[in-house]
Amino acid sequence: MQNSFLLRAAERGQGHYISTGPNASYIAGHPNATLTRQSSFNFHEYQSGRAGFGKIRVFGDEVFSGAGCGYNMHPHHNFVICAFILSGELTHINTVGNIDQLHAGDYYVFSAGAGGKHCELNLHSEDMQVIYIWFLPEQLYLPPSYHRGHFDSQANRNQLATLVGEANGALPIPQDVRISRLVSDEPTELTYRLTSRQHGIYAFVIEGSAQVDGVALDRRDSLGLWDIDAVQLKTSSGRNDLLIVETVM
Repeated sequence: MQNSFLLRAAERGQGHYISTGPNASYIAGHPNATLTRQSSFNFHEYQSGRAGFGKIRVFGDEVFSGAGCGYNMHPHHNFVICAFILSGELTHINTVGNIDQLHAGDYYVFSAGAGGKHCELNLHSEDMQVIYIWFLPEQLYLPPSYHRGHFDSQANRNQLATLVGEANGALPIPQDVRISRLVSDEPTELTYRLTSRQHGIYAFVIEGSAQVDGVALDRRDSLGLWDIDAVQLKTSSGRNDLLIVETVM
């Protein structure tokens, strides 16, 4: 298939980190706290993959171990960070003035802009799973901002819901991107139409399986496509969870 790339789960970057204590400058927590990360694109020590896709620079799913683990307060400039909570509870603190507890189905858009700090912690006994996506902004040095939303998988089952970008009920983001999610529990076929041929699509299977333009994807597999007008999405019976990121190229 031209103008595409396929990334299987086993080909993604793998990281495993151990806390250096509650006052660590970055990864903090109790002495046995661990954080695991699977990265689709180059990030930190993983530099043997793709540098990104369109305006996406980071796409990773992470697990914070329970009873105290996460990232202490740290700065960002000119990145837009989105987080989608899959399980557990995330405590998010930022310098925009927010202290938030997010659970499964919750998500946020944090634009660091001219300079913002945030802290990401799992303070509960259960592990916390989250997907982080970082984008380059459309304009540099914007005022920092934070928005939070919730995805109701039951109310939106078997249909594609746009969570971030220009759509009714979606969170705003300072870039020409859209993030949509499909959770199905029965055979479903949909056509996703791109808003511009100058855009591309990054499709990621969170759980279950799916076919994207005829390419079979299993759990944590992904496919990037560009120079197209539309994408065919197909899922079978059983629970399937698919994230679609449309980005200007």
